[in-house]
Amino acid sequence: MATAASEDLHPHTGSSSEVLPQNMSELRVVLLGNNWTEKRDVGNLLLGETVFSSKPKCCVRISGPLDDKKIVVINTLYLPPLETSQHELTEFIQEFAKLSAPGPHVFLLLVQPENITKEQKKRLCRVLQGYSDRSFDHSLILISAPKEKSSDSVEDFMKGSALNEMIKQCKCRYLKRSNIELPELLTHLGEIMTQNNGEHVSYEAFEDTTETLSGDQQNPKQKEIKNPLTDAVKAAGLHNSLTAQLSPSEKNLLSKSKYDYSLADDRYFY
Repeated sequence: MATAASEDLHPHTGSSSEVLPQNMSELRVVLLGNNWTEKRDVGNLLLGETVFSSKPKCCVRISGPLDDKKIVVINTLYLPPLETSQHELTEFIQEFAKLSAPGPHVFLLLVQPENITKEQKKRLCRVLQGYSDRSFDHSLILISAPKEKSSDSVEDFMKGSALNEMIKQCKCRYLKRSNIELPELLTHLGEIMTQNNGEHVSYEAFEDTTETLSGDQQNPKQKEIKNPLTDAVKAAGLHNSLTAQLSPSEKNLLSKSKYDYSLADDRYFY
């Protein structure tokens, strides 16, 4: 379960108008990658606080203020291996699709340059293509620094076919994570939104059965997904049994309402 070290999630400095168009109330970002530590650190960077900590047991959505608006981070648990069945892959995609409804504005792909093989590229592509053919138009690759034992630079790894092809598929949108600061990352996320006219990308499997709705127009089941964790576990009758297993910091988190938590585990929602 995700934990937070501080009680309050403070607004980011700067104006949200530099990132979000005036008619938008929130920025939804889905983190994809094989390394939980990388996703944890980038998620905390986006939210401006140490919110993600220990590895959760399912996909997690946490939102926080972005000046007078909101940023929503959907952190996935893992990256499905190639041997994952189509059924299991669909379940994985549906988890973050529910938490990012009506759809993410950006997929942030976290890659370690020395690990980007053709297999790793296929794993990322399977998820993106399984969600929507338009996913690549909404993707930004964030390349971490090579491990210390590697003598190659990021530029050297970028010459490799797998990473090079992935960058091209994402319209040459990539950033080196080394020493990146939040304003720069938010600026690039905003550029992707501008290039897509502020539109989110919808899960194509849902488009056949439901209309694309704004946050205020979602049906009750979609709204329920966005409730704080405390409301969710109480509604499921799990509050006492769950909180008994939590650490002091997690119990403190459940008593606060500054964070907006949701988990991709149906037992908490229905």
